[in-house]
Amino acid sequence: MSKMDRLEQHSASKAPVAVSGRSRRSLRARRIATPYLLLVPALVIYGVFTIYPIYRQFDISFYNWHIFPGVSDPFVGWSNYTAIFHDPVIRTAAFNSFLFIVITVPIQMAIGLFAAAVLTDHMPGSMFWRACIYIPVVTSWVVVSWVFSYIFASQGGVMNGLAGLFVGHTVSVDWTAQTWTANGVIWLLSIWKGVGWSFIIFLAALDGIPRQLVESARIDGANEFRVWRNVVLPSIRGAVTFVTVLLVIGAAQVFTQIFEITKGGPYNSTQSLMTYMYQQAFSNFAFGYAAALASLLAVILFGFSAAEIRILRQHDV
Repeated sequence: MSKMDRLEQHSASKAPVAVSGRSRRSLRARRIATPYLLLVPALVIYGVFTIYPIYRQFDISFYNWHIFPGVSDPFVGWSNYTAIFHDPVIRTAAFNSFLFIVITVPIQMAIGLFAAAVLTDHMPGSMFWRACIYIPVVTSWVVVSWVFSYIFASQGGVMNGLAGLFVGHTVSVDWTAQTWTANGVIWLLSIWKGVGWSFIIFLAALDGIPRQLVESARIDGANEFRVWRNVVLPSIRGAVTFVTVLLVIGAAQVFTQIFEITKGGPYNSTQSLMTYMYQQAFSNFAFGYAAALASLLAVILFGFSAAEIRILRQHDV
């Protein structure tokens, strides 16, 4: 075989192979279907452990549902929902949940933003202080609730011991047995443990502000208040919205610290919606009523989340 023949044979072997229209459609269909097939296991898990429980919760809310086998579950329609609006404990729990949101969320945000502003600059030991602020976030709610119960215990508590040093005699205040002091303990614990989360978000937002903007404002003669008002806060508006929404949603679901410290007492005066819902389900076995309360709270939080999405889109975050 001549050299010319070999070159022609080599060129023919490298020529593109014609693909039929059916093959192209098959390849395109496989490329489109592959990502969805990879999502199937996650969608199945999500459906089994999230979608179905939500559906079942709404379904149970229309029945006088019992957990015991062989007991009938009569259909009661909207009775569980109407009973919510006539339950005096619900009003107390809703007020406590609202008060918890109003007090803890702004304080967490204010402390977190202040700490982020201070620790953004290259101050000595900034990494140590950042770690100290964030460590409470990763601690167990149960453990820190027990620690605060010990600190504010009526007998041998740290707080009573400190108060006794100031007044000169033994103090035996039962902090968790009185409505407002018990709520104060719960608020203090929640702020201490949650402030590190907003701190991290604000720290990342402040680090993302171009230094040129701040320096330009200072060169133009703006004081620190005007710099924060006109440059810094508008630049982190998306982060502020994000933190506000998630903190409000989390605060509306406050449960562990109340359950571990006061169990909703004394006389239901520290109940939140979540602790009262738990009590109705697992102490009074009123699962239908608890499911109705959970469904109503879910609808409220869903509406709040939808408002969050709209706000974030308006600010192009």
